[in-house]
Amino acid sequence: MAHEIRALTTETFPAWEALAAKHNGVWGGCWCSYFHGDTPMTLKGEHDGPTFKRRLVEEGVAHAALVLEGEQAIAWCEYGSPLELPNIYHRKEYDAGETSPAPWRITCFFVDRDHRRQGVAREALDGALGLIAAAGGGEVVSFPNELVEGKRTSSSFLHNGTRAMFEKAGFTIERSLGKRKTVARRTVAPA
Repeated sequence: MAHEIRALTTETFPAWEALAAKHNGVWGGCWCSYFHGDTPMTLKGEHDGPTFKRRLVEEGVAHAALVLEGEQAIAWCEYGSPLELPNIYHRKEYDAGETSPAPWRITCFFVDRDHRRQGVAREALDGALGLIAAAGGGEVVSFPNELVEGKRTSSSFLHNGTRAMFEKAGFTIERSLGKRKTVARRTVAPA
């Protein structure tokens, strides 16, 4: 079955929520909210995970490219501005080496366990880049994982995707970040 890419909106939120619920809220109950901060209207500490995420979607400050199989979400790639997604790993180290912050960040991927190792994460990444292009394009930064040769890494540690996937998508790896993350950057032309 062909996959469709759609933006996370109030209309597609139920499909996103069903996928997250199928996996117990994803990444230990994060509900894809770890990288988000509070907004003037919504405080993270005052809501459970799905309610917090829904409120951000309603406010227009939570973005993701959903990969849909029919009406069912099977993956997503979260992206947004640094204001929307301030909580990144190794933030102090990243900020210390950053001379010109990119207007877009890609922070998180999730693929349904029944669709892993089939290229769906790459579909989600390409979908996010397409949605960024449609929103005017610009520089995009992300923090993919550096895999250790000869060592198998659980997919639960790959929520930022892999360096190889980002390189194949045209990103340049600029530097290491922490022990196993990298800073990847690409400019996306407006659509």
